[in-house]
Amino acid sequence: MKVVSAAEMRELDRTAIEDYGIPGVILMENAGFQVVQVILQLLPNIENKSVCIFSGKGNNGGDGFVVARHLYNLKADVKVFLLAKKEEISGDAKTNMSIWENMGQKINVIDQNYPFDDLHTVLAGSDLIIDSIFGTGFRGTPGQPAVGVIELINRSGKPLVAVDIPSGLQADSGLIEGLCIKATRTVTFGLPKLGLVQEPGASYVGKLHVVDISIPAFLYNNETLKRQLLTRDLVCGWFQPRQPASNKGDYGRVLIVAGSRGMTGAACLAAMSAARSGAGLVTLAVPSSVQKLAASKLTEIMTVALPESSGQTIGCGALDQIVALAQRFDVVAIGPGITTHPETVSLIRKILPRLSIPCVLDADGLNCLAGCTEVFKLTTAPLVLTPHPGEMGRLTGNTTAEIQQRRLEITERAAKDWGAVLLLKGAATVIAAPDSKVYINTTGNPGMATGGAGDVLTGIIAGLIAQGLNPFDAAGAGAYLHGLAGDLAVSQKGCRGLLAGDILDFLPDAILKTESN
Repeated sequence: MKVVSAAEMRELDRTAIEDYGIPGVILMENAGFQVVQVILQLLPNIENKSVCIFSGKGNNGGDGFVVARHLYNLKADVKVFLLAKKEEISGDAKTNMSIWENMGQKINVIDQNYPFDDLHTVLAGSDLIIDSIFGTGFRGTPGQPAVGVIELINRSGKPLVAVDIPSGLQADSGLIEGLCIKATRTVTFGLPKLGLVQEPGASYVGKLHVVDISIPAFLYNNETLKRQLLTRDLVCGWFQPRQPASNKGDYGRVLIVAGSRGMTGAACLAAMSAARSGAGLVTLAVPSSVQKLAASKLTEIMTVALPESSGQTIGCGALDQIVALAQRFDVVAIGPGITTHPETVSLIRKILPRLSIPCVLDADGLNCLAGCTEVFKLTTAPLVLTPHPGEMGRLTGNTTAEIQQRRLEITERAAKDWGAVLLLKGAATVIAAPDSKVYINTTGNPGMATGGAGDVLTGIIAGLIAQGLNPFDAAGAGAYLHGLAGDLAVSQKGCRGLLAGDILDFLPDAILKTESN
């Protein structure tokens, strides 16, 4: 499913109205009607139920008037509150406000002099609250009287349906700079907005309903809409059934370059994840002094000893051996547990331009390139970079807080600048390609914030590339399967006790769940 910015959605609305002749008031009517269908799922017996609707001055408020009319016709007890002057309402919103008044219904205008104690009493006696105060054009922080209203609504504890987007949430980023409606359900129109699927906004949405308001469906296939949500149907379509006469050579060869003294676990997790993702053959290359330990932990993985530094990390002397070794493989993953020992840093900076096969670069493989991202542009082999926000900050010169506030923007720009597929880990993982295409992940949970989880993801992506997926789709599918495995694991083990090995153990179940009809 495509996911859009506020501007992209406005353009879709404009096209439907101006190019296809669908009046805006019809789109507004359909939007309000669809909100009512969701309300009836929440409160099937709406007759005589008390419903409070809070509307603003824009089209979002107009949707609220449509909702009010339909609920009134269903014999609900509807109270409408307007956080604007009536004369500020225009266009289709004014049309629907006038219809409501022509029906003999009252509009309670809330300004800074409104008795908020009375509003508290009304909310306490309500069965449902509808938020249609601010729409997708909202930026910044709510002012008065919206701040007081939002605070009272959130404190009421009543079921709350947000129209298109919770008021206070910024549609393009998911940022919340002040108070924001905490919805039970959000009914969004046409396509999900970026802020609804990115944190912190996603945590304010409740259950998300994406509804049709009669915009011609083929408009959503516009190639200018380059961002997509990762869903089961999308990921499933990338997998081909295995043929009966196939053999392990048909499913790719993965080379993992990883590990150091005290960090063989990261290397082993990455190697086993590549195998569990379906790769035919996986080889783990580690510093010579830890090869025996790695081999003792891995029964299905081949191991190779590499020349090492004085710190028992992969040394500069391993350069030619790794380059020669990589020629026998379909993909190489570099980074888990390699440290930033000076020799290792030098190795990583020299090896990337010499690779001829796709490379997944993670963890210390990325840290070794902090301050030296020009190496990405010197590398002709396809790259998949998988930083967490801290690593991304070191690569870009931003703070972790800045990365988290502008996840999508920074990831998209860096992918273009570096000519690499870039996967920024975290809630709603973002995967960006150099050609501006983007995937946003829909799986995963907080229990996956545990050491080694990223190493598992590295192996999965490498394994999928080995099996023939292009690097961008492999990164997207890897993020989806990784998150789904975490979701399956957390359902049995809970968040607090979840380990990276649990994600690995549930990976085959995640693949099976994704592929099964």
